[in-house]
Amino acid sequence: MKPASFDYVRAESAEHAVQALAAAGGDGKVIAGGQSLMPMMNFRLVKPSVLVDINRIPGLDAVQMRGDRIVLGALVRHRMTATDMLIQKHIPVLHHAMKHVAHLTVRNRGTFCGSVCHADPAAEMPMMSLLLNGAVHIVSPRGERTLAAQDFFVGSLVTALEPDELVTEIEIDTLPAGTGWGFEEFARRHGDYALAAVAVTMQRRDGVASDVRIGLMGVGEMPMRAPQIEAMLEVREIDAALLDEAIDALRASLEPNSDLNASADYRRHLAGVLARRAISDAWARAEKGAAA
Repeated sequence: MKPASFDYVRAESAEHAVQALAAAGGDGKVIAGGQSLMPMMNFRLVKPSVLVDINRIPGLDAVQMRGDRIVLGALVRHRMTATDMLIQKHIPVLHHAMKHVAHLTVRNRGTFCGSVCHADPAAEMPMMSLLLNGAVHIVSPRGERTLAAQDFFVGSLVTALEPDELVTEIEIDTLPAGTGWGFEEFARRHGDYALAAVAVTMQRRDGVASDVRIGLMGVGEMPMRAPQIEAMLEVREIDAALLDEAIDALRASLEPNSDLNASADYRRHLAGVLARRAISDAWARAEKGAAA
């Protein structure tokens, strides 16, 4: 199919972009990579009257340090995220997660911020922004505001972004030296949307886990953290018995949907399997980091 007719605006600045969105009266869409937007337009699932292209706006295509955080501009492609040395050094769990993102063509055009804004519950970037305490920087005709990742996601494919707002960058945590991490994902084929995925980070201090974070995707309407399970592992030595207890509690806390790809029971079981592996990997890496 072909998309419905639309007007096109090539924005020269963030201010120009939000002015064009405001003029569209809630019926405009931003395009950066378009890897999710264009298929939806072709199937006429969305029919914007105006498409605002931000690809010519200078300064949005950089990955940079800001204090002890990393900032990804709105035009940072998946390929850039996957190959950036700052991310590889300071956020190895994100570097590893990028290996699972889609296929070459999508990685060359799709953007980190665009994926977060699309808010697909089976995509890696929303989960990683949540795991890494992401802060979403937004501009509009009314000025600037910043939303924490946990406040940005509202539902499946739904965010707190207003129709005349533009995400200019997303800021995420770096991981302190010695942090252990684990990432596990299952998809039918490499690059397909995941049936479930789990990401874990933790440190090891005095033989016990600390600063435990667990992120999940594909098992709910939104990416999620698992605060109950994080608290269970905090300040404890992670052994087989504790892992069994944590995985049982995790499965009991999940209410995934059934769909054509998997039943709710299968996704719940799969999340537990992946979480056990990711937690074990994070604990092992944290042990090595503590000994270094």
